[in-house]
Amino acid sequence: MTATVFFGCAFIAFGPALALYVFTIATEPLRIIFLIIGAFFWLVSLLFSSFIWFLAGTITGNKDEPTPKYLLIFGVLVSVIIQELFRFAYYRLLKKASEGLKSINPDEPAPSMRLLAYVSGLGFGIMSGIFSFVNTLSNSLGPGTVGIHGDSPQFFLNSALMTLVIMLLHLFWGVVFFDGCEKKKWYVLLVVLLSHLLVSTLTLISPYYGVILVSAYIIMVLTGIWAFFVAGGSCRSLKLCLLCQDKDFLLFSQRSR
Repeated sequence: MTATVFFGCAFIAFGPALALYVFTIATEPLRIIFLIIGAFFWLVSLLFSSFIWFLAGTITGNKDEPTPKYLLIFGVLVSVIIQELFRFAYYRLLKKASEGLKSINPDEPAPSMRLLAYVSGLGFGIMSGIFSFVNTLSNSLGPGTVGIHGDSPQFFLNSALMTLVIMLLHLFWGVVFFDGCEKKKWYVLLVVLLSHLLVSTLTLISPYYGVILVSAYIIMVLTGIWAFFVAGGSCRSLKLCLLCQDKDFLLFSQRSR
């Protein structure tokens, strides 16, 4: 039974991201490189967040006691802000790299920022999902019985569903964030930051998993629709895609801007 839970939750959490990687990134070496760099940027943001968390814990002196609620809220706030700062830093790096490629070889088209936003967002999401769920997933192999002390017996399933939301949201946030930077719509960056904060703080109201998941999935769907139209999608293109009548795949038809 533990193996069933392990593989089931693993496929729920990482299946969609793995499919996106295999079908849209794995065949292009340059996209793999940008994906790895994006994952590295998220790791560095985690390092900075961990350092600040360590300082906060040292100052408050709560090493052997349960972590106070205000300290958890502070940790979530700092972590989200640092992640978005590193997303912006990665955008600036990609922008400079794209301009450098154009100056070195003007005849060779550079990857579009929309494509780079997608790849970097997926890199952020995959690394975030791995770090947030791998330890929980390993515990599903046992020993122990979930819910024996009155907790939710669906803890691993709920964690897998939440990890899936976070990974896809990072992808959508990346697309919307980069588009806001490109068009200098700075309020878009604020919306991304606030929605990221909202989804992250939802985890603090556990064990109300139903409220958390429903709210997070609503935010994910709305953000996904926003990212779809930002990436150049339309109702017509969606209809053609669903009817298998669209010969141009969105990621491969983007032109450099």
